[in-house]
Amino acid sequence: MRRADRLFRIVQFLRQGRLLTAQILADKLQVSQRTIYRDIQDLQLSGTPIEGEAGVGYTLRRDMDLPPLMFTRGELTALVLGARLVRAWGGSENVIGATQALQRIEAVLPPELRTEFDSILLYAPGFRMRQPLRDRLDALHSACKSRRVVSFGYAREDGERSHRSVRPLALAFWSGVWTLMSWCELRDDFRDFRLDRMDEVEVLERTFTAHRGQRLEDYLKKVIPDAAERRLYISPGVLP
Repeated sequence: MRRADRLFRIVQFLRQGRLLTAQILADKLQVSQRTIYRDIQDLQLSGTPIEGEAGVGYTLRRDMDLPPLMFTRGELTALVLGARLVRAWGGSENVIGATQALQRIEAVLPPELRTEFDSILLYAPGFRMRQPLRDRLDALHSACKSRRVVSFGYAREDGERSHRSVRPLALAFWSGVWTLMSWCELRDDFRDFRLDRMDEVEVLERTFTAHRGQRLEDYLKKVIPDAAERRLYISPGVLP
């Protein structure tokens, strides 16, 4: 957990009004008591009105409160549904991040929106996303970011098998199926690969440089020729 996230969570725990010892906070955040003492001191020095002392416990002064986090009902519904989709179909790291994000949002919502939060009846069952596939998604996403070549066995829909070494560009989710967009070194061209048809996936130490004509931007221009339509799928600032 990043230190900034830990400090935020300490404040959220203390704003509940109960006296919490350093040991309780340490257990909740899975850190040492010494780390909690240091974090509390830093928060106090930054102006956060935390009262208490070591060995007794800490609380947030009652006259201090954080401004409520305000969303429209439509925005809140979209955030909750998005997080539930990520938990259902994302990698292991995504599941943790989405769960923590939902907890953080719920913790700072005003009472009227907290009721709305509980009444969102949009769900995304993820029983088809097995743990090995979640771990594979994490590994390939890391390879995309670090620009490391990936090696794997692959089975086409007709059963034909091959071994590929590819330069991973990005991952896309299509109605329950994750695909890897890549530059295939065997075919010397862009290729998409379904994650559920891969095996023996290995992220190699070998890195690559995304040359002109082999970049994610070039791939998208090839599959979505119309620039206006392309902008509907890719947010500004995403492309390198």
